[in-house]
Amino acid sequence: MQTLPHSFETDRIIARLPRASDAALLFASYTSDPTVVRYLLWTPHQSIDETERFIDDCIAGVEAGTRFPYVLATKEKPDDPIGMLEARVSQHTVDMGYVLAPRYWGQGLMPEAVRSLSEWALTQERFFRVQAFCDVENKASQRTLEKAGFVREGRLERYVVHPNQSPEPRACFMYGCCR
Repeated sequence: MQTLPHSFETDRIIARLPRASDAALLFASYTSDPTVVRYLLWTPHQSIDETERFIDDCIAGVEAGTRFPYVLATKEKPDDPIGMLEARVSQHTVDMGYVLAPRYWGQGLMPEAVRSLSEWALTQERFFRVQAFCDVENKASQRTLEKAGFVREGRLERYVVHPNQSPEPRACFMYGCCR
């Protein structure tokens, strides 16, 4: 059952579902970069094979209708993935997570993508809430969510393990927007 679009566009970004052929470019762009993944739920990929398995999991999630992991590219270079934006559906809520290659940081691309998908979701009868979580030390992600129109709703202590920071659960901020 499809609940989110298979692709969408903003003024500067094309977002589409992943393909197996994305693995090498994603590996080179960010999945192997410790700086990029420092606040994510996974460690840097050590090989393209690891990124291929990740893409396979993404595709399986799409087929199951539980995950919509969009590969992001600029309109100028549509075949050069720059990051991903994943949406997970649970009843009336869409939960988002994202990652962007460092050469594109600070250009407002991720807030643009997050805002576009969240605004679309909130026009759908099924969804009342879009949310995201980020490590309390991840200032860039906090800015991304605020620029995308999300409101910081609270702090969740010892909420999730970010393995590149600590083996212990860390505090996260919860952000949301509702209709």
